[in-house]
Amino acid sequence: METKSICELVREAEHNDTSGETTTSKYVQVNMREEIDTVDAYLNSKHTSGKTDSMDREKPFFNVVIAARNIWYRATDIDRKDIRVKATKLADMTSAFLATLLLGEWMKTSYFGRYLNDWGLALANYGSCVSKFIEKKGELHCDVVSWNRLLVDPVDFEGNIKIEKLWFTPAQLKKKKEYDQKLVKKLLNDLTTRKTPDGQSRDTKSGYIPLYEVHGELPLSLLTDNENDEDTHIQQMHVITFLEKKDKKGFDDYTLYSGREAKDPYLIAHLIKQDGYTLSGGAVKNLFDVQWMENHTAKTIKDQLDLASKMIFQTSDGNFVGQNVLSSIEQGDILIHQPNQALTQLNNKADIGALQSYGQQWKSLGNELVGVSEAMLGVAPKSGTAWRQTEAILQENHSLFQLMTENKGLHLTEALIKFIIPHIKKKMDTTKEISAILQDHQITQLDSMYVPNEAIRRNNRKIIDRVLSDEDTRDLTPEWQTQDTAMEAQGLQQGLNSQGNQRFIKPSDIKTRTWKDEMKDLEWELDIDITGEQRDTQAVMTTLTTVLQTIAQNPMILQDQNMKLLFNKILSETGAISPLELSQISPVSPTVGGPMAGAETVAIK
Repeated sequence: METKSICELVREAEHNDTSGETTTSKYVQVNMREEIDTVDAYLNSKHTSGKTDSMDREKPFFNVVIAARNIWYRATDIDRKDIRVKATKLADMTSAFLATLLLGEWMKTSYFGRYLNDWGLALANYGSCVSKFIEKKGELHCDVVSWNRLLVDPVDFEGNIKIEKLWFTPAQLKKKKEYDQKLVKKLLNDLTTRKTPDGQSRDTKSGYIPLYEVHGELPLSLLTDNENDEDTHIQQMHVITFLEKKDKKGFDDYTLYSGREAKDPYLIAHLIKQDGYTLSGGAVKNLFDVQWMENHTAKTIKDQLDLASKMIFQTSDGNFVGQNVLSSIEQGDILIHQPNQALTQLNNKADIGALQSYGQQWKSLGNELVGVSEAMLGVAPKSGTAWRQTEAILQENHSLFQLMTENKGLHLTEALIKFIIPHIKKKMDTTKEISAILQDHQITQLDSMYVPNEAIRRNNRKIIDRVLSDEDTRDLTPEWQTQDTAMEAQGLQQGLNSQGNQRFIKPSDIKTRTWKDEMKDLEWELDIDITGEQRDTQAVMTTLTTVLQTIAQNPMILQDQNMKLLFNKILSETGAISPLELSQISPVSPTVGGPMAGAETVAIK
């Protein structure tokens, strides 16, 4: 079987995208491109059938999708601060702490917060969103890919090639040094020489040239031109374009770039995944029928009000037989009838109440479809409605958005494990110190991990040196070791305090050991917690306040192992703080006097 060329695959995908439907079951046919275009039209308050009717009257657009979309956007919002890395065991506390610092620094420098906002808006619009993670000049960039640029399979996103349609100016193409510049020059020359019969350019659109960026597992023969490699599939990338021949019997193909790639750069996310659908559908798609009926109702009310504002008469005069009376009325014609022929006024009073009631039914149905209550829309509850009832309705509505937020968190976790943390680890193939500006609780946590262990290590080093130097070791009693370790801890803490809220961290005392060595398999050893979506903040604060009051009244209560177990269980259930984090906060005696000369460097082990 002959393997199709990349350009042939792209043309086939583009044809399938713009024509025909995909049958997903006996009674369901899906046209993904039509759905995308309809979502875009409704978000911009545009009719898919044109802005005027058959009589050239403007059609109103009674937009009901934007309010629902905005609620979905706000209710499922995730910020940078919601992304936290936690340790699953005590030995990983240091790695979790450093991963949090490095992740926060990367999110700040890469404008990850802006990406999260764009990503959340696209998910609210379409229900599904494709992100692209690309490394350029040693930096990882993440972007939301517009559905209008994508050519993908409407049923199976993961198992098929992904095509992104891009537009470049000639100057931009020339700057792409990774592209075959000889072919770029030939392409630009062909573009400028191909003209239509009236002398206009045939292939360019406002000076932009369409390129297709193709990613996927494809036959190796596409790279090697070896027929023996047709059965071997590897991940690869191609950048192509094509021009129709002058005789319109085929195309001239241009492959500007082709090569292998380590992984698929695209990652799809769904608020609520639907099996067998690439585009699951968000708030707008769920309201397609509701939006259409609301527009229809608003148009009917407008037409009736317009008609009711006119005086319409009827007559038995045969001269008016077959005339379009409504057209005459719209055009302002004067009706002249024969003498002795009756001329009576028609009752054209509009029944607006019935139409408004009909429209309200559809609007109520729409709110049910997207899980939105009137309280979420800012509508005041009816007189006599108990606040507890409104609160219960809001909580029930938000439970759906908690599920959506959880799905977003799972997709972000996948992105962190697949792209972000490996990129951070790759950049950490170094032994140099890291300078970090920390908050008070972070300083306390870091110092509590470092000071006790470093004091013990230094004390042990003294003992070893005295033994090796044949000095008298009879005074090396346990009491001396305890006292000397405490003094070392005080000295270390003094040196660290002199640094204020800045700390210098290195991976190890072993000069050749890198951060990359320390963080091996880091993404699989840590728990990435995003948002704590199932946590009721008010209930958590109430629980923690009660626990704090109990401990304040009886500080010795935690000496009882049963009470300590219960206390740790409460903290674990709230999810607000981990018992592992508490176990790291060991009290360090405050130092008196000036700081030690020279600042200590924290060596994480």
